[in-house]
Amino acid sequence: MAASATNGIAPKITLYTNHGCPWAHRAHIALKELQLPYEEVIIDLDRPRDEWYLKINPRGLVPAIHYNNDLVDSIITESGVVAQFLADSFPSHLLPASHASPTAPLFRAKVNFFVDTYFNKVNSILFQILRAESEEEKKQKSEEFVTAVEKEIEPLLQDAAPFFGGSKEMTLAEVQTAPFILRLYEWSDGELLPTSTKESLEKLPNFSKWAKATIAQESVTYIWDGERVTRRTKEKIAKLKAAK
Repeated sequence: MAASATNGIAPKITLYTNHGCPWAHRAHIALKELQLPYEEVIIDLDRPRDEWYLKINPRGLVPAIHYNNDLVDSIITESGVVAQFLADSFPSHLLPASHASPTAPLFRAKVNFFVDTYFNKVNSILFQILRAESEEEKKQKSEEFVTAVEKEIEPLLQDAAPFFGGSKEMTLAEVQTAPFILRLYEWSDGELLPTSTKESLEKLPNFSKWAKATIAQESVTYIWDGERVTRRTKEKIAKLKAAK
């Protein structure tokens, strides 16, 4: 059963997306976790955006959602904002309403801090590995990545059970980070990322337990085509390097 809307009216949701985009993947996870039905419009990211889509989202990015529950009829853009909006509109295991309990505001703050830490302290290094010009540089950046995870993320997952903050179900912390964790593990095959990346992460008990539980969820994998995403990522990296 879908989560109950705060005004009692089930919304009509149209998701503008691309299944290969990790940012759009966030919206898919949130919608699946909340069991919200939606219509899907695939946006081709390999060519200039059509004028009709630029009227929906002038930035031309995905995801965007058209959300209509009779009281609210609006376009919401930017992946983090979309996921937060859905979680706030339908308080659930993903995120409690701020007034749900005396501890709810603190939990919400901890989720936001975790997500902010992951993307400001860790995730950018992952893409530095992908763009590395040599195997030596790739190995060095991989070591930097693991060190950052150990320093910044491992302590924040000490009470994961197996999900963030002691939760037995996915939270907004996983919604926002899962697409990137999934790619991290998928790409640790020695070509895109050194095999030592995954091997080193396995030595971090909190992170490895949390990551494995997260990427095993149906909400994370139901649109995932690892072979296609990996192939296209390799093609994009090759083009970037060739253009230098």
